[in-house]
Amino acid sequence: MKQSTTKLVCFSLLLLSIACDKDETSKDQSLELAKQTKIINVTNHDGKPFSTGVSTNVNSKYVANPGGGVMMQAFYWDVPAGGTWWNTVKSKVTAWGNAGIGSIWLPPASKAQNGAYSMGYDPTDYYDFGDYNQNGTVETRFGSKTELVSLITQAHTENMQVYADIVINHNSGGQSEANPYTGTNTWTNFSGVASGKFTRNYNDFYKNSYGNNDEGSFGGFPDLCHANPHVQDWLWGRADAVGKYYKNTMKFDGWRFDYVKGFGPWVVNNWNANVGGFSVGEYWDSNVNTLEWWANNANSSVFDFACYYKMNDAFDGNNLALLNDDMMWKRNPYKAVTFVTNHDTDEIWKKNLAYAYILTHEGYPTIFYRDYEEWLNKERLNNLIWIHNNKATGTTSILYSDNDEYIARRNGYNGNVGLVVYLNNSSSWQERWIQTNWANAQIKDFTGHSSWYPTTQGDKWVKIQCPPNSYSVWSINM
Repeated sequence: MKQSTTKLVCFSLLLLSIACDKDETSKDQSLELAKQTKIINVTNHDGKPFSTGVSTNVNSKYVANPGGGVMMQAFYWDVPAGGTWWNTVKSKVTAWGNAGIGSIWLPPASKAQNGAYSMGYDPTDYYDFGDYNQNGTVETRFGSKTELVSLITQAHTENMQVYADIVINHNSGGQSEANPYTGTNTWTNFSGVASGKFTRNYNDFYKNSYGNNDEGSFGGFPDLCHANPHVQDWLWGRADAVGKYYKNTMKFDGWRFDYVKGFGPWVVNNWNANVGGFSVGEYWDSNVNTLEWWANNANSSVFDFACYYKMNDAFDGNNLALLNDDMMWKRNPYKAVTFVTNHDTDEIWKKNLAYAYILTHEGYPTIFYRDYEEWLNKERLNNLIWIHNNKATGTTSILYSDNDEYIARRNGYNGNVGLVVYLNNSSSWQERWIQTNWANAQIKDFTGHSSWYPTTQGDKWVKIQCPPNSYSVWSINM
């Protein structure tokens, strides 16, 4: 396993007392002692910067890729049934693109056992996108194949990528058949799928001639056997395999793999090698070593659950010093997809601080549909998206942290000057002297929360502030 390059530094009580001093008469003494403090440096293993966008256009498109952009999770659990969701999402992609969102993640798009009421996580026919009459319906919960294609086309027009949710751990909706490996009847006969593609029987599911089980089954569904060459061929091998059909015919650009704990990382690795496109796995585990192991072996990005749980403990548990701890984005930001909530879990209450964190730090940040469209302040999120796309460049240095405050610097890259983000989890305004990368430069808070326009000193130090239970983001005023 790679070792994190993060250097966690314990600050002295003397520094804490000095840094809290807001009396201008003690500025010189406080500043001199503060300059002796070590800074926590967070650097990619390969030494490269993370994002490199330098656009200053508020409506700039930022193309999604493993090293930049902002992703929208374009659904939530139990979106309205009735076949309207693809059209709902299509009506929003232009505004999302103008806000700087570079990709959208759609729910599982093919026909599932629960037909018109299914969220897609019980897949039956991978080639039925709402154009075959099976499982009691023609359209899926989300709409027709024609509407899905129209949505993808519109997103591409807006220079946005579209990621498909891929459920290949388990299947559902098969017919009963005698199974010699269990001595019972199992619901594993998929020979009658309406598309006629990727027909399956008991030997395509565990237990079978290839073994009794793989890494994990889910919910009592038949557990797909990836060791079977027939399954491999239909998932990624042949010209009309599931992955290639999604990519070449449906025009999806990438994949979110569901429940990857249920099968070996070699499965996603082989899919990526044969199909291509961006990929991220849902490996639900807070252990950063496990996340890094999976991402490396799958040759894929992974959702940064280590970051998610640290943010929950830090913001809701009133201990921002926990943000010094290790996370996937600190190990390899090119393979870390950060998030605040999703369709499965919604634990963080102080979401404004969490979004300010992921949209100013390294990693590939994801915004949840309901947070953006219903629950939070869309203008504030759009401002953070703009900051991410235009200012959040280069490696990261953590400048200060305690229970209530956290300050970090993005060091800039290729002419982009970077930023300083200040998170305040207390009930009062806070101020700090910090070291920037800018000498004799006027800076401002690009969130508009602070009205200060301070000028950095010749040695790059400056005093900044942050409102209560909020954040500020500072960079050169230009």
